[in-house]
Amino acid sequence: MNIKAIVTGATGMVGEGVLMECLEHPDVSEILVINRRPCGVTHPKLKEIIHSDFFNVTPIAAELKGYNACFFCLGVSSIGMKEKEYTHFTYDLTLHVSRVLAGQNPDMVFCYVSGAGTDSTEKGRSMWARVKGETENHLMRLPFKAAYMFRPGMMKATPGQKNLLKAYKYFAWLYPFLRAVFPASACRLSEVGEAMINAAKYGSDKKILEVGDIVALAKK
Repeated sequence: MNIKAIVTGATGMVGEGVLMECLEHPDVSEILVINRRPCGVTHPKLKEIIHSDFFNVTPIAAELKGYNACFFCLGVSSIGMKEKEYTHFTYDLTLHVSRVLAGQNPDMVFCYVSGAGTDSTEKGRSMWARVKGETENHLMRLPFKAAYMFRPGMMKATPGQKNLLKAYKYFAWLYPFLRAVFPASACRLSEVGEAMINAAKYGSDKKILEVGDIVALAKK
């Protein structure tokens, strides 16, 4: 399959890791990144659109046509946010962009980075988990060819990454322990990227992918 992918969040840790996998993968022929600021990467496969307002991507809708995969890695931390604000930056933003993409590319496979512990019932006590759950549920109802919800836990960065979380250096040492003792809690960012590419190529029996599912799909 010739994958033409849109990647969001490429200036963040997860998006950068996924982008690196796409750049190296032989089945990914074109990559479009949409950022608020330049990602600083140049590559023959790569095209970049700088767009400041992700709550209104309608002005660039025509440039989003012709892609058959979207790896949506854009997101914010809920720390310090009230539910209304977090919902705006998580649910409202994601659904706006995804609806535009679905309208332009009905054959698109949409992969969304959610998080371990997301609440599909939308009724739990954790605010962020409820909002992520609502976002996932609505994404799976959109008219994409397929939509997959990725719920990684701790992620090990890919060598060469520049856009690491500020706290990453303090907990990166935990990865080997978690992977060995609690394998359902940790995976490599390279596996997330590979799993997204394989979801676009082969599909998945599961619409919601926990850490174990991500690792298994990455090996497909």
